[in-house]
Amino acid sequence: MENLGRIHSYETFGAVDGPGIRFVVFMQGCPLRCKYCHNPDTWDFAKGEQKTPQQVMDKILDYKNFIKTGGVTISGGEPLAQPKFCAELLRLCKQNGLHTAIDTSGAVPLKNCKDIIDLADMLLLDIKSLDEDVCIDLTGLSNKNALEILDYCEKVQKPIWIRHVVVDGYTNDEEKITRLADFLNAYKCVKKVELLPFHKMGEFKWNDLGLDYKLADTQPPDMVDVKRYQKLFLQKD
Repeated sequence: MENLGRIHSYETFGAVDGPGIRFVVFMQGCPLRCKYCHNPDTWDFAKGEQKTPQQVMDKILDYKNFIKTGGVTISGGEPLAQPKFCAELLRLCKQNGLHTAIDTSGAVPLKNCKDIIDLADMLLLDIKSLDEDVCIDLTGLSNKNALEILDYCEKVQKPIWIRHVVVDGYTNDEEKITRLADFLNAYKCVKKVELLPFHKMGEFKWNDLGLDYKLADTQPPDMVDVKRYQKLFLQKD
């Protein structure tokens, strides 16, 4: 059977999805329903354009000169939910000498995605909240899979950049962020932590899809607070 993946879109000049300039492949489909998601159009696993890994690789190679000092990031949606396709695309990237990263929410059980993690050069991992109840309220699922993936990366010393969204009513809390910093600072595999301020730039997509945007009245956090929180995290190479 042909190995097909469902692709949502591409970004050919990504500057925030890993080191250097990167080609970003956005996979279609996600098991989470994050209240602050700015791409709810990526949720449905039945949508997107079907492609083989080689077809996507051919498109990436058109931009190889631009990304040769950066690489390729597979994002989503949730790339770990399409393991067979992503594993083959990672192998093709390696054959062509390109650095690879997986941008993931960690929502997929480790047993289903360990092979992909092993193939990638690094992970960009979202930690939604250390508090499981907050995580379930915010995303619809537990944080257990993400934390298991983090522990595995520590075991094998797979480099990770952590991302954490600061949103009023959920994670914009100094005690919670201090606890997160203390937790993450103990991990040698964590090379960088990015605190991302909540924004509503994707609200129009919720409206277009007829979805109930629960955070319509929520305001972005004060950047003074975000910058103060950022100083709690160790600066690593």
